[in-house]
Amino acid sequence: MNISRIRVLIGKELREFRANPSVFIPVLIVVAVSTLMPILVVVIIPRAIGQPLASDRGLQQAIARVTGGSGPLAALPPQAAAEAFFFQQFLFMFLIAPIIGAVSLAAYAVVGEKQGRTLEPLLTTPMSSAELLVAKALAAFVPALAIEAAGLCLYLAMVAALSSPGVLRVLLTGRTALLVGMLGPLASLAALQAAIAVSSRVNDPRSAQQIAVLLLMPLMVMFVGQIAGAFVVTNTILALVTAGIGVAWVLLLLLSVALFDRETILTRWK
Repeated sequence: MNISRIRVLIGKELREFRANPSVFIPVLIVVAVSTLMPILVVVIIPRAIGQPLASDRGLQQAIARVTGGSGPLAALPPQAAAEAFFFQQFLFMFLIAPIIGAVSLAAYAVVGEKQGRTLEPLLTTPMSSAELLVAKALAAFVPALAIEAAGLCLYLAMVAALSSPGVLRVLLTGRTALLVGMLGPLASLAALQAAIAVSSRVNDPRSAQQIAVLLLMPLMVMFVGQIAGAFVVTNTILALVTAGIGVAWVLLLLLSVALFDRETILTRWK
């Protein structure tokens, strides 16, 4: 695999994205919602109605199930523990942002090239199918991840400024690093690799975008289920899910290369 050729194609893709900034709108919207909704739910609404989160008995029971009566969350006062619990759970939303952003970019990786009449000369280059697909995946992954990282920094800054003392310290743990530093990026890579694989066989970018639902659903189940107290997503579970998604990404990359038949893609699209 030639790194120089991959780098050149990544640069070409990024220049096209800069020339069409509207492609970043979906990920910007999701990051904005992921950043502002937790502040609204955890800080602004309770203060506006004069009812602290700690007064909710069901929430206290959910926190007790998650902590087991020990750990940094259990050591906080009730109000701070309630805020930290919610802010921890809302971190799952930052897994959604890079997936949506990467898939919205990657869905046009092959279909968009065909519609723009730029795929034909690209396929005549010496680049192998693996190099081409890896370059397109990374070109979609990097800007989506950068926007998500900026949103996460803003989120943590707002938590530090608006939450009770000790809440930010609870968020800055290995669990958060695993969640947004490994699970999120790997889920994004898997989703966009699937989108690229589908885009090599369809004429409509929306068909490729729909593949993101397959990865968003289990993440949303973990998010809603833990807030509702239905189950506890432990660090071990997160590590296993991360490893599973990493394996899925490798398999999807191999599938993408197998599906990307250079000789028939152009003749199949009329």
